[in-house]
Amino acid sequence: MVAAATVSDRLAQRFRLWDVDGNGVVERSDFEAEAERIITALDAQGTPQGDELRRSYLEMFDGLSRAAGTDRMTAEQFEKVAEKEIISKGDAGFSRVLGPTIQSIVQVLDTDSDGEVSRVEMQKWFMAIGLQEEEADAAFAELDTDGSGRLSTTELVDAVRDYHLGRNDIPLLGR
Repeated sequence: MVAAATVSDRLAQRFRLWDVDGNGVVERSDFEAEAERIITALDAQGTPQGDELRRSYLEMFDGLSRAAGTDRMTAEQFEKVAEKEIISKGDAGFSRVLGPTIQSIVQVLDTDSDGEVSRVEMQKWFMAIGLQEEEADAAFAELDTDGSGRLSTTELVDAVRDYHLGRNDIPLLGR
């Protein structure tokens, strides 16, 4: 029961974050604005990685919108479709719906193109979402499950998935 409440709370938080214009519904323009905010914060405007991030955000919205049967989702509609398409399908649902977007964020963060995100590269993301340096260091240490000082795409995608599926409690992953 606690996990279900946690997942529901996390979906409600995600809705609030994606309702960028605050009009009580999520629309394609909200997802586009969120992508642009991230692209700008990470200095990825006009790059192939930034373009891919924008595309993945819009494809994520389009898929959720099709499944919901509307292009303007209320909080209730969003939570219902997210539960159906992501949560109830577990790892497979997350991988299909959110995985490409998380991978696109990693590609933007991976400025040296080595397939991993360093502590310094991750700092850019953490600062973009409003974490203080101390919080960012603690979060990185928690995400770095193998202690390598670098995050593989798999580590980061798995951590975000596990947060949204109620398996870990690293709240920055929901920002």
